[in-house]
Amino acid sequence: WGWLCQDKAGKLVCTSTPNQDSPLSSGLIPLLGIDVWEHAYYLKYKNRRGDFVDALMNIINWDNIAERYEIAKKLN
Repeated sequence: WGWLCQDKAGKLVCTSTPNQDSPLSSGLIPLLGIDVWEHAYYLKYKNRRGDFVDALMNIINWDNIAERYEIAKKLN
């Protein structure tokens, strides 16, 4: 998994986790998670994970992510 998170200092952090792990267990607040395991993209993108991520970036509701970030900043 690829994650966009907020750390305890309120800064944005990009990180990754294996399997079903969550950034919550590392004290991070997840704002966006992207499943980059083959099952998420193989049928349409074959081995082109980068193309899958590029396409995904175009459909993410960034306004919603910004709202999540503003809420998360209030938690610190």
